[in-house]
Amino acid sequence: MKRRILCLLASTLVATASVPPVHAAPAAQAPANVNNSRRVVALLGGQNFRDLGGYRTRDGRLVKWGLIYRSGAMNAFTPADFSILQQRRIGEVFDLRSSDERRQSPVTWPTGYRPVVQATNYRLNLGGIMAAIADPNLTDAAALDLEKRFYADLPYQFAAQYRTLFQTLLRNPGPVVFNCSAGKDRTGVAAALLLTALGVPRDVVTADYLLSNQTFDPTRTLATDVRADAAARRSASAGSPLARLLMTVDARLLDAAFAGIDARSGSFEAYLRDELGVGAADVARLRTLYLTRA
Repeated sequence: MKRRILCLLASTLVATASVPPVHAAPAAQAPANVNNSRRVVALLGGQNFRDLGGYRTRDGRLVKWGLIYRSGAMNAFTPADFSILQQRRIGEVFDLRSSDERRQSPVTWPTGYRPVVQATNYRLNLGGIMAAIADPNLTDAAALDLEKRFYADLPYQFAAQYRTLFQTLLRNPGPVVFNCSAGKDRTGVAAALLLTALGVPRDVVTADYLLSNQTFDPTRTLATDVRADAAARRSASAGSPLARLLMTVDARLLDAAFAGIDARSGSFEAYLRDELGVGAADVARLRTLYLTRA
């Protein structure tokens, strides 16, 4: 059971006990003016694959379509799915999954199409999560607090990967995609960091994050054993508030990530500069490369 449920939990790392709780603001509502009609890319074997284009920045510009994509795991992509990626000229992939995730669910790229894939070797420590899921006394509030503490630390746990993503976007403005397993936590924070750097308002950034509640399907597999994986999810979700939370996204979690940045770095700009190596000139270049006038 532990090995099967690993895929359910793969989108979340353990929040260490030394990280203090973060008390974020209530969940924000998605703005009514965000149009997602062309955002979601329909893929037969895909999960949570979306274009980050079309969002309006505070100065009135728009994020360009067709240059930056976010996704869940790609190991179940069909030949037709890979063809769509190739047609969209996606030449670089940032796989944020752990070494075990990538080994258990490898992506087999088709002959004739092999983008540059960047990944970092690391191990997920799921001991605390497994113990929390098995705790019959775990409350909804405690589960949320555990996840908020994880999110507060996530921008720093993955700073090296996020730095590589930003540096590549600065160097090569061609179409890229970044992904984890579910495409909602590690990927969700990466998207939030990038959109914020581009000048997209926080409520719109949050709306993109919350879109995973519509585009991530927790009944679909993240591994190769579809039936066992789905059964493990149903079993876990029926008995644990933490498992239920892991299948969704909540604006309070993203709020915790930004609160963690403010607490540790002092400001978002300082986080970009000190943790990701992205200074003011780099931000200006990112906006020149990836924004357009309406």
